[in-house]
Amino acid sequence: MTILPGCNGRPPILAAETPKGPWGQGDDANGSPGSGGPRNPWSLPPGGRKPGAKPTALDDFLKKARNAGGGGGGGGGFNGLPGAPNARALWLIGAGIILLVWVLYTSIHPIAPQERGVVTYLGRYSGTLDPGIAMTLPAPIARVVKVDVQNIRIENFPETGSENLMLTRDQNIIDLAYAVRWKISSPQNYVFQIDKPRETVRATAESAMREVVANVTLDSALGPGRAMIENQVQERMQKVLDDYKSGIVVVGVGIKQADPPARVNDAFKDVTAAQQDAQGVRNQAQSYAKQVVARAEGEASQFDKVYEQYKLAPEVTRRRMYYETMEAVLAKSDKTIVEPSGVVPYLPMGNARRIPDAAAAGQPGQSVQPAVTSGAGQ
Repeated sequence: MTILPGCNGRPPILAAETPKGPWGQGDDANGSPGSGGPRNPWSLPPGGRKPGAKPTALDDFLKKARNAGGGGGGGGGFNGLPGAPNARALWLIGAGIILLVWVLYTSIHPIAPQERGVVTYLGRYSGTLDPGIAMTLPAPIARVVKVDVQNIRIENFPETGSENLMLTRDQNIIDLAYAVRWKISSPQNYVFQIDKPRETVRATAESAMREVVANVTLDSALGPGRAMIENQVQERMQKVLDDYKSGIVVVGVGIKQADPPARVNDAFKDVTAAQQDAQGVRNQAQSYAKQVVARAEGEASQFDKVYEQYKLAPEVTRRRMYYETMEAVLAKSDKTIVEPSGVVPYLPMGNARRIPDAAAAGQPGQSVQPAVTSGAGQ
């Protein structure tokens, strides 16, 4: 305010001044120095702009901000800056880049050598892609499901270490552990025909195994019948999966363990050991019987040959058999020569002595005893 001098001794009159800005009256709007107070930082310096000086970027920004800040229709923010892109244009560019990446990502499909790609257009099966680089329409128009057709998957029964008890034909219980190997043969059927392939394979294997085990005895399941059980289970599984058109082929079934339940396993081991011992004794008896039969058959064959000779010359054969029999009987016995009456011996019988056996001749301490002949009566 300004104090006016009073008249006639009256007090001075306070006159209202022009309202000052937030920066006082230091400068006017054109930058001229005012009556005092702090200088406006956005105004020109005292003395004005230097001759030949170009306006700075800050000056342009402040000028545009002043023009846009008034109630006019100018745009606010940074859209008025020279060279600055429009926000809408930025959004369009970003959306275009995202769309391009999406189209490339969903249209180009690298298929590995062990894979096949099942292509669907709007949910309908269209074809199968072979290994290599293939292109389709982008999603969601076309979709490609990659399927590994060479990987052999293994299902173990049971999955944990618990018992897997089954009933045999002779009303016995067996604890059976086995594994099923399978792979994909038809990718399109594997993708479209069954909802849960792994659960389907497990359920089919469990059903087939219980059916086959129910038709065999406990002894067969524990030992010699394992190969037969595995083949039958594989055949039954493949038939069921083919009826489902699952696109799955069963590579093999292998029984890893076949034991009685744990509570009676020791008793079954004792029974098995006794059966093995009995089988061993039985095998020995059969071997001895075969030897005896072979010897008897050989003697019978020899007798048949002698009989054939006897029919050709009965007298000669009879005499020969007699001599051979006597030689066999008297081979190791003492010999005594008996002379019939009226026959003159070639050797004097009074000095006849016993001829020792060949075995006893070489033994010391044995003497040769003379044999006494007394005529035809001895």
